[in-house]
Amino acid sequence: MSTPSKGYTQDNTNSSFTWDAYLKEIGGVVAPDHCFKQASNPPKNEFVSGMKIEAADPRNITSTCIATVISTVGCRLRLRLDGSDDKNDFWRLVDSPDLHPVGHSKKNGQLLQPPLGFRMNQSSWPSFMQKTLNGAVCAPANCFKPEPRSPSKNEFKVGMKLEAVDRKIPMLICPATVGSVNGDQIQIKFDGWKGAFDFWCRYDDRDIFPVGWCSKTGHILQPPGEKEKDKTPGKKPGRSRLSDSACSSTVTSCSNRKSPSSRSTSPADSDHVSFVPRNKPVVTVTEPDTSSPPPELVCVFVKHECKCGPYLNQQKIVQLPLQYGPGVINKVLHDVLKGCLDVASNEKDVFNMIPEGRGKVVITGSHLHISNNTKRVSVVDSKEQFWDLLDKFMDDLRCCENFFSSKPVDVVCLKCQQPGKSDSVGNDARSRKSKLRRRWSTDSTDSLDKPKAKIRHRYESEASSTTPPAGTRLHRPRDPLEWSIDDVVKHICDTDMALAPHAVLFKKHEIDGKALMLLNSDMMMKYMGLKLGPVLKLCNLIDRLRQERVGNK
Repeated sequence: MSTPSKGYTQDNTNSSFTWDAYLKEIGGVVAPDHCFKQASNPPKNEFVSGMKIEAADPRNITSTCIATVISTVGCRLRLRLDGSDDKNDFWRLVDSPDLHPVGHSKKNGQLLQPPLGFRMNQSSWPSFMQKTLNGAVCAPANCFKPEPRSPSKNEFKVGMKLEAVDRKIPMLICPATVGSVNGDQIQIKFDGWKGAFDFWCRYDDRDIFPVGWCSKTGHILQPPGEKEKDKTPGKKPGRSRLSDSACSSTVTSCSNRKSPSSRSTSPADSDHVSFVPRNKPVVTVTEPDTSSPPPELVCVFVKHECKCGPYLNQQKIVQLPLQYGPGVINKVLHDVLKGCLDVASNEKDVFNMIPEGRGKVVITGSHLHISNNTKRVSVVDSKEQFWDLLDKFMDDLRCCENFFSSKPVDVVCLKCQQPGKSDSVGNDARSRKSKLRRRWSTDSTDSLDKPKAKIRHRYESEASSTTPPAGTRLHRPRDPLEWSIDDVVKHICDTDMALAPHAVLFKKHEIDGKALMLLNSDMMMKYMGLKLGPVLKLCNLIDRLRQERVGNK
């Protein structure tokens, strides 16, 4: 991989890309704000994960359906139509005209429709909708923002710089350039990546934004590709790269920008909040590099309404974001710990609770009246270690165990709302603390194989957008031949989050460990209906399991 040029850098944990340095280095004219159909002051995103709304079905725009807010990033929402699955998730801006409060259709004499591909019998739709809305939290009217006006005409010029949604992986927003103009249409070219990922759109398309929009709204902007950096004066052009289709679903500030996927994708391929690319170049344009898995990603959801214990200031909790990540482990860990220091009642007390070690994360206190206000945190190399550390930290803080969680918690936390148990959070934390400390007291390398306090599901219900999967076995046997169906699904999700939307097929076809070892590409394409891109990655995953099994004998 070529060395990052001066002015911006890229590493495995953080991206310090800035438009100022980038434009100074390569040149370019910024497209004026009035060219875009975007609000001059981006609207505030007041939606919360789990809220219900009405939304137009993106595959059948004449139908309006009930949808659930799955996650929020900047001014954008990831939505799932109730009665559909995570393969058809889609993204909308908070000021999109496709979104309305629940009750809008009835008020206008229209009927709510089941989504295209409704997974149940059509006759069950009325009862399904009633069950879905019963007790649900509907987004209030103030969450929905008015759509901005369209520019009067196309004023884009060739060469202008902007930010654009990656149509192949809609979670990503990337630096781009106007490549061509034809009437009301403009061509969007992603900086530093092959032309196969370009697209044409109208000048007033909502998927294009002025330079700096991501920074204003808090959305991660992916850095440009290596190809653009190889244009540095005095430097020979680097070998062009074709990134493979493997990526991790989420917004993160790590590593290089993941190129738009070369495979045909469904909305499910964009379902998770960041993407981490591989750093190795691909040898040929027909064979993606799947030799090593991408870095593990974590996401921490913050439940502002939960009791935060005596060490955090409940009034300051609103300063914390609703979620951290998805991102690389060390980056998210740093942000969570630093956030707790920022909302501490007494920063020194919280600082002293952070477990010290020899990890890569360094925390600095801002108002500590002590000589040494920096601390290197314990080593955290896996998701299990990350959640172990965070669980222990939450117990020390004596906060509700749902205050930080790996999945969005229901709008009302049952643990905090139990009548007559005002001190239940503290008592529960203290009882959990003793159990956790017994687990942490061992130095055995097998400690991670012991049962965890909570099951953290990373794949979602096959039948409904709001029903979590049934409890699964926490730890897989060492021999893949002994794996259950759930073990297989969990291993696929753990190895490559981009494969999570396809993992439900393994459950449908009852693929356990023995069946997994017998699978080949023809079977997956012919009988499971998988496309070539995911099949290549799954074949590589299975081959590695076979090799490891032979090596362990």
